[in-house]
Amino acid sequence: MADEKEREASEHIMADLHKKIKEAFEVFDHDMNNTVDVREVGTIIRSLGCSPTEGELHDFIAEIEEEEPTGYIRFEKFLPVMTKTLLERKYRPISEDVLLQAFEVLDTAKRGFLTKDELIKYMTEEGEPFSQEEMEEMLSAAIDPESNSLNYREYVAMMVIDEN
Repeated sequence: MADEKEREASEHIMADLHKKIKEAFEVFDHDMNNTVDVREVGTIIRSLGCSPTEGELHDFIAEIEEEEPTGYIRFEKFLPVMTKTLLERKYRPISEDVLLQAFEVLDTAKRGFLTKDELIKYMTEEGEPFSQEEMEEMLSAAIDPESNSLNYREYVAMMVIDEN
C-alpha cells in the first residue's frame, strides 16, 4: 500500500513539474506549434528558477537542438531535458551571502553602494562581460535614479529567489 501511495505522489509531482515547464514554454510559443525560438531558451530556463552560465546554456541548447539546427526548439525535446535539470536541481541560483560578498569585494571603500559608472565598468570589463542589452536591463532594475547608484544590499534582497 505504501508503494502505491509513493508512486501516486511521485506521478503527481511529475505532472506538476511538466505543467510548470509547459506553461513557461508556451509563453514563448508564439505560433502555438510546440516550438520556440532558440534565443528564448535561456529566458524560459531562468523563469523556472535556474541560473545557468552562458556555457551551461550553450550545452543545454546543444542537447535539445535538432541534428540540423533550425533556430527553433521543439517542446518534446525540451521537456525531458528541462525535467531532468529541475529534478537534479542544476543551475541553482547563488545564495544571498555569496552575492553580497561579491558586491562587497567590488565596494573597496565599504560604502554599501556602487556608482552607476563603477557598476558598468565591473560588469562589462571583468569576468564574463554583460552584453549591452544585459547591462541596460540590470541598470534599469538596479540603479536608484536619485542617487545614480546601486545599494547592493537592497538589490540582492530583491534578486534572491525564496527557496521555500
